[in-house]
Amino acid sequence: MIRLSGKNALVTGGGRGIGREIALTLAKAGANVAVCDIDLATAQATAADLGALGIQSLALKADVSNSSEVSRMFSDFCSKFPVMDVLVNNAGITRDGLVLRMKEADWDLVLGINLKSAFLCCKEASRLMMKAHCGKIVNISSVVGIMGNAGQANYSASKAGLIGLTKSLAKEFASRNITVNAVAPGFIRTAMTDKLSQEDKDKLSSQIPLQKLGLPQDVANAVLFLSSTLSDYVTGHVLTVDGGLVM
Repeated sequence: MIRLSGKNALVTGGGRGIGREIALTLAKAGANVAVCDIDLATAQATAADLGALGIQSLALKADVSNSSEVSRMFSDFCSKFPVMDVLVNNAGITRDGLVLRMKEADWDLVLGINLKSAFLCCKEASRLMMKAHCGKIVNISSVVGIMGNAGQANYSASKAGLIGLTKSLAKEFASRNITVNAVAPGFIRTAMTDKLSQEDKDKLSSQIPLQKLGLPQDVANAVLFLSSTLSDYVTGHVLTVDGGLVM
């Protein structure tokens, strides 16, 4: 069983969905977890659930595409936790549409929240981790960042950018014993996919060699591994959690 006892983690977009599952999984492994979300109420609710597990938790509100808010978020983190051991860049949104109809504002918004936020958070985290000469950064990308997807040019570009950022920072930070990896989920069961008809779910499943959608826990398990000492010799890697969709 993987243990993170005494470690301190920050999860962006951690108030709900996959981010919440990641935060819970890290907490169950013994890590203290700060949950950041644009919606403070969801961050507080998740942080309360984490605290009930016997670890220290913290709820933070921030627009992670805004550098001043990210700086404040890290300052608030440091006021409670002396060291940052794990950063999970999970915050993300979609604004889908064909390129011919896509608004420039929707391109900028998705790239800002999905990609710029990771740059800002990694920059802040690297200062803390370099002082400690260790750290784990996990960026949540997507299989569409590898294979593309019609109607998701902005989202696919942001997730592909995360992969490039991951590999570049892995090379920059390696000398300080900081690993940087990415997890690329495929089709995962979320509140959005649960609203699909059974026919649509079956169609999605038919594209996957394992013939089923993944669970948020599957993604969280991958993050847990990359946050632990079991992955100390793994950096610059993109771990697909997709049932074999991308091979």
